[in-house]
Amino acid sequence: MTPVRPEFAPDPSLSRAEMEELQRDLAAEALFEDDFEFDPASISASAGDSTQTTLGGSAPDESSDGSPGDSGETTAPIVAGVDQAFAADGEKAVSAIVASRGGEVVERVHAVEPTEIPYIPGLLSFREGGAILSAFEELSVEPDLAVVDGSGRIHFRQAGIATHVGVMLDLPAIGVAKNLLCGRPAESLDDYLREGERVPIEADDSVTAPEGTVIGHAYQSRQYDNPQKRHVNPLYVSPGHRVSADTATDLVGRLCAGYKLPEPTRLADQFADEVKAEVGD
Repeated sequence: MTPVRPEFAPDPSLSRAEMEELQRDLAAEALFEDDFEFDPASISASAGDSTQTTLGGSAPDESSDGSPGDSGETTAPIVAGVDQAFAADGEKAVSAIVASRGGEVVERVHAVEPTEIPYIPGLLSFREGGAILSAFEELSVEPDLAVVDGSGRIHFRQAGIATHVGVMLDLPAIGVAKNLLCGRPAESLDDYLREGERVPIEADDSVTAPEGTVIGHAYQSRQYDNPQKRHVNPLYVSPGHRVSADTATDLVGRLCAGYKLPEPTRLADQFADEVKAEVGD
């Protein structure tokens, strides 16, 4: 899979000001509304092992809505989970992609690229983007949706790594982050959320979007029965490209399978760690 918009390639040789300007231009091209061909109800996941794969295969005997059953012409959407890992010295980035259809892994690919800049909040795609794009070039299946470990619109300039990847590939994309980069929760997150609850994240003066714009959600994918004693923190879900904030969170909910992380990125995280061990710390 090759970039549709190569002019937005995350060039680490740019100055910080040039990187930020590129992100503003990229955000202007991003579509934070639903624009995809699959039925969201056909998205599903089941807990599995990232090594269980039928490379290039298709789920057999699917109905026309993408669910198992009678034969039909439409297959379930392919979801690509994307995650990264780094060598201990920080000089190599590993990007891992695990593509699945209807909860079944159909392909795993990875790429290893040198890291040319340190971690800078808000400029993650310039550190990791090269490896991610190289991994997508190795992918033989055509994904319908990418779920990326990192932010999408919840970003200072509305151009997190999920937005950068989504716009470059013109691929519906969602960002799933473990921490809130910017923006303001519509209500306090001091009280623990119940499983399945969501709280809108709104733009404030730290974000280029108009004040009060919902740029994503804090989403409680998993929670203990008594969170006062033991609790799980929420995920921060945001649209990357061609997906709205509400639908992005709905889809992540459908892709969670008993773990905190949605299954696509959980499997990609496992695979990234495998590759990291092979290339050496």
